[in-house]
Amino acid sequence: MMYAYGRVSAADQNLNRQIDSFLAYGVKEKQIYTDKKSGKDFERENYKRMKKKLSCGDLLIVKSIDRLGRNYDMIIEEWADITRRIGADIFVMDMPLLDTRTNRGNLTGKLISDIVLQLLSYVAQKERENIKARQSEGIAAAKRRGVRFGRPNITIPSNFTATVEAYQSGAITFEEALSITGLKKSTFYKNLKQFIPSTAFQPA
Repeated sequence: MMYAYGRVSAADQNLNRQIDSFLAYGVKEKQIYTDKKSGKDFERENYKRMKKKLSCGDLLIVKSIDRLGRNYDMIIEEWADITRRIGADIFVMDMPLLDTRTNRGNLTGKLISDIVLQLLSYVAQKERENIKARQSEGIAAAKRRGVRFGRPNITIPSNFTATVEAYQSGAITFEEALSITGLKKSTFYKNLKQFIPSTAFQPA
């Protein structure tokens, strides 16, 4: 039995290209399963439904390896689960080397597929490491140029201390103090100790 699985990451993305490829290959429409969800893991409703249908000797077809998922460590585990535990084959249309049916009798197809999959995983992992390295280098270079990261410091108005004293004396309300300083309640409280003695203010 042939099954096909297609995936896009967002609800507004189109699955037609993948579905058309499956139909042209000979997969029956009712045996095509699709999800519109991220490929970060395999917690996808229709993927799980499709996997439950797979049995020994069946064939799972995907358009490209990233349609199966984007986490290559998890893909390798899932690949092994399908091909070894269940005993089904997998064929990736955009990468014919990823076809466990090839020379099935002497296991060459499975060996080649496993090697290619491991290579893809290695490349993906190296790319993740390179991206992190480039990000770290970029941040370090930006800091050397004086670029500051994180939330910008909020400038405390010059009338802050006088406003707090006015509130403490009862001359103005707390809401008026916030309005005068233009600060949010949390920012107002956060900066009290820096500008006035800790004993001089009782929060509202």
